[in-house]
Amino acid sequence: MSKSKYRIRTVRTASGATAIQVIWYENNTRKIAKHVGSAKNSEEIEVLFSQAKQYIAENEPQQSLFDEPVSRVVYFDQIEITKVSHQFARNILMLLMQRCNLDVLDFLYLDLAIMRIIEPCSKLRSIELIQRYFNISYTQYVYERLPKLLDQQTTIENAAIKTARCFSEKFSLLLYDVTTLYFETHKADDELQARGFSKDDKSKQPQIVIGLLVTQQGFPLIHEIFKGNTFEGHTMLAVIEKFQATYKTEKPIIVADAAMLSQANRKDLEERGYQYIVGARLSNAKLTLLETISRTLPKQDGATIRVSYLDEYDIVCSYSEARFKKDKREMQKQIEKAKLFIAKNESGRRIKFIKKENASYLFDDALRQKTEILLGIKGYCTNIPEDVLSNDDIISHYHSLWRVEQAFRMSKSDLRARPIFHQTHDAIKAHVLICFMALMIGKYIEIKTGHSLRKVRDLLWQVHEVYLLDPKSGREREVLSPIPIELKNILNALDIKIPH
Repeated sequence: MSKSKYRIRTVRTASGATAIQVIWYENNTRKIAKHVGSAKNSEEIEVLFSQAKQYIAENEPQQSLFDEPVSRVVYFDQIEITKVSHQFARNILMLLMQRCNLDVLDFLYLDLAIMRIIEPCSKLRSIELIQRYFNISYTQYVYERLPKLLDQQTTIENAAIKTARCFSEKFSLLLYDVTTLYFETHKADDELQARGFSKDDKSKQPQIVIGLLVTQQGFPLIHEIFKGNTFEGHTMLAVIEKFQATYKTEKPIIVADAAMLSQANRKDLEERGYQYIVGARLSNAKLTLLETISRTLPKQDGATIRVSYLDEYDIVCSYSEARFKKDKREMQKQIEKAKLFIAKNESGRRIKFIKKENASYLFDDALRQKTEILLGIKGYCTNIPEDVLSNDDIISHYHSLWRVEQAFRMSKSDLRARPIFHQTHDAIKAHVLICFMALMIGKYIEIKTGHSLRKVRDLLWQVHEVYLLDPKSGREREVLSPIPIELKNILNALDIKIPH
């Protein structure tokens, strides 16, 4: 082992303190390389010794082959916290962006999508928080850069399709639904923002309609934006055809809500070779058909029948005891409410079982009869033969629609896709596209781990980097806070190696 040039020297001062110095000898003369400081107790002496060793390690002209590690003793009353960051959370979410094949995009767009997950807010506020949380600076001209993201929409949706294939999705069955996103304004326009039927109960505010196609597991594939007063049944075919043009494969079975099945929609789907499973609006059917269904369908929990409708498609019906009890309670409440309003000769606005004849409001016995027949019965329309998909399979596939509804709930609650504050059409579309990217990450996490996006986000946010400054040495050290055990298990399920 080579001999060290420097030594640590302790000197008793006149005040009774202990001075720590780094010295060396030249021609038998002692020279001071650094006066480290003075200590009044053993703890301070230990800290100064650590600093002296650090100085020697950095300034020794020839390092020992057997260097001892420098002490990292730190006392909290002598250090300062200079800043706290959340790089850990960003690094994990950036890795998931890569897993979802989105890493080809500019970092600005990725960080804006991450902020929809972390703390949804305006784009300018997001830029401020990205600087605060991640120590990353972007120019304030974010609104000017937003429209450029629209050039990447096909790239993003191709990434979604590629990611979905990693979940062994065959795209043989796809789920479709629509929702509405309202604006924080009362001013509509002629092209995109319009008042229409609002799923957010915001009928006085302009909105847009979003059509979303997802896999059986709920992973988003593509989306389309429509004018706010577009009838939702007119959106489905455009989105499906867009998917087929992007991903040319055997035509999938389309599962959608009852509102999607108009006569025109049904014919268009069949002419283009699509099979479908759509909720049936039995209350609109003729009384003779309902009587046939009620007479044929056993009133046993889980019983099903299939009847042909005009040789055009089948109606699959199922009976549920739980649904019967729920439907009956609801019917009785509506009947009582209707009779109360009729006694006052009022319409009751949208109260069921009320009809108007001349200037009077009357009880609708025909509707009551239909409602009684349908107690406990749910219908599904399909053009798929029974030897291809059984009644139980038809019903099971239809019930998968909750995954689209869940995706919309995630977008509206966790990602706060609405209200929309943008006014230009490009900015509006870019905002929806950023929310779509964040939705991809959220569904990736849910499918892989079984945990909600909100839970994983909260766990990630518990981990942060603390930067500690030693005022005597001027050195700053980054310390990662403990990673919760539950988060470690989630990261393991995501096949993410935890940094040490």
